Amino acid sequence: MQKPAKTKAPINHIIAHRWSPRAFSNKAIEEDKINALLEAARWSSSAFNEQPWRFIIGKKEEETWKKILTTLVEWNQQWAKTAPLLVLNIAKLNFTHNNKPNDVAEYDLGQAVATMALEAVHQGLFGHQMTGFDGKKAAELFNIPEGYKAVSVTAFGYYGNPDDIPADIAKQEINERSRNELKEMVFSTTFGK
Repeated sequence: MQKPAKTKAPINHIIAHRWSPRAFSNKAIEEDKINALLEAARWSSSAFNEQPWRFIIGKKEEETWKKILTTLVEWNQQWAKTAPLLVLNIAKLNFTHNNKPNDVAEYDLGQAVATMALEAVHQGLFGHQMTGFDGKKAAELFNIPEGYKAVSVTAFGYYGNPDDIPADIAKQEINERSRNELKEMVFSTTFGK
């Protein structure tokens, strides 16, 4: 399903076509496409080139996928169970070169995940990022050490059939995409103006 953004200015095709569906096909994602997602994240920007992102990937029906699914809040589990790939996104909280706190580690992780989401569109896939999950449970299940934080989960896959997910969730699949106007977020003289 295509839901291109209705932009006020022309933007890159991949950005315009990125959206976050909840209906995923059961079709497995090819290994080369999974590798492309991860390679895109690898080349994302980061402060001091720290690259503080770490990923645990779970392919459907594998034990890792099942564990990641159990960390999601119930509402997300209802639809994410159709996704063939679940990725647990983790931030390394301290810089390697001096072991001091990296205050932008989660920001940099977010950039890497956003880069993966754009590469997904390039590969004919979709991604849906979620913060509705239990990070402490994820840390326990995957033995995430101190100094690292499970921040989010992303579901990836091909677009599926909205009839395969609960009706109240599926109706969101057909809603038009919307965004706040630029005047609400871009200022020139002072905040708010």
